[in-house]
Amino acid sequence: MKKIILTGDRPTGRLHVGHYVGSLSERVNLQNSGLYDEIYIMIADAQALTDNAEHPEKIRQNILQVALDYLACGIDPEKSTIFIQSMVPELTELTFYYMNLVTVSRVQRNPTVKSEIQQRNFEASIPVGFFCYPISQAADITAFHATAVPVGEDQLPMLEQCKEIVHKFNSIYGETLTEPEIILPSNKACLRLPGIDGKAKMSKSLGNCIYLSDEEDEVKKKVMSMFTDPNHLRVQDPGNVDGNPVFIYLDAFCKPEYFPEFLPEYQNLDELKDHYRRGGLGDVKVKKFLNKVLQAELSPIRERRKKWEQHLPDVYDILKEGSKTAESKAAQTLHDVRSAMKINYFDDNSLLK
Repeated sequence: MKKIILTGDRPTGRLHVGHYVGSLSERVNLQNSGLYDEIYIMIADAQALTDNAEHPEKIRQNILQVALDYLACGIDPEKSTIFIQSMVPELTELTFYYMNLVTVSRVQRNPTVKSEIQQRNFEASIPVGFFCYPISQAADITAFHATAVPVGEDQLPMLEQCKEIVHKFNSIYGETLTEPEIILPSNKACLRLPGIDGKAKMSKSLGNCIYLSDEEDEVKKKVMSMFTDPNHLRVQDPGNVDGNPVFIYLDAFCKPEYFPEFLPEYQNLDELKDHYRRGGLGDVKVKKFLNKVLQAELSPIRERRKKWEQHLPDVYDILKEGSKTAESKAAQTLHDVRSAMKINYFDDNSLLK
């Protein structure tokens, strides 16, 4: 069996460092590992429209922005197929068929759906398309026979629901769909990066993000404004590193070589944490170190992005060709699904028998 990856992002804005540590950097590593036969990376505009239907221009203007972020992070169009979801209509048809295999109560129990509904204040009036998000995601994954899906921890319930759909379809219609496995970030600190305001999740809608395309001054400004331990009022006060966004970011981004370069008085991150815990280390000093770490990580990404920005027609062509490739693959899966369901009426003359 081929080893295939499917993953993607909603184009509701530029991508941020939470996307990077949560899945983007992992995608690049997997892409370059040589372990996978096919890699599909989707710009999920159709899913983004489920809660932005009245503002499609927001989605349209972010298609190229997300593509630029992908390319800037190291996604290679020679190794990965980047495509736009709505340009693959087969995904919509698969979603429609899968809807019949899932109950309303099952979708309502999905923790990710419940969380997203609360975040968007949809409790009283949920768009049907948004409610069916897990089913649409199952269509995306199975259309490409993905064997692996690298995502953040918050997507685990979605993958579980996808597996349920695969099991039910295959049990009813015969072995047709491929069951995927989730790939979580190897660094536990990357499972869910908090916002700079200390809120549980970095979110574009909450305005608490550091974007991959942020200029150097903007990154510094955001880092220096970050929420820390509210009880660490004076330098000499003992501080808490657990749940402290500054140290969570250091856990996610800091490399051993950054200490001799940026903070030589400490050997490693554990030593820095110990000093903070016992007191005598101020937040400003730690934030300045984090800023240097982030600048070192983001600088090459910014530079690659600026180069691609000078070649937008090439980016356009990458998306167009990728979408054609993706549609061809999805069309074959849809053919197999329709055959399994015995609704391929005109493939032969069996309807007359």
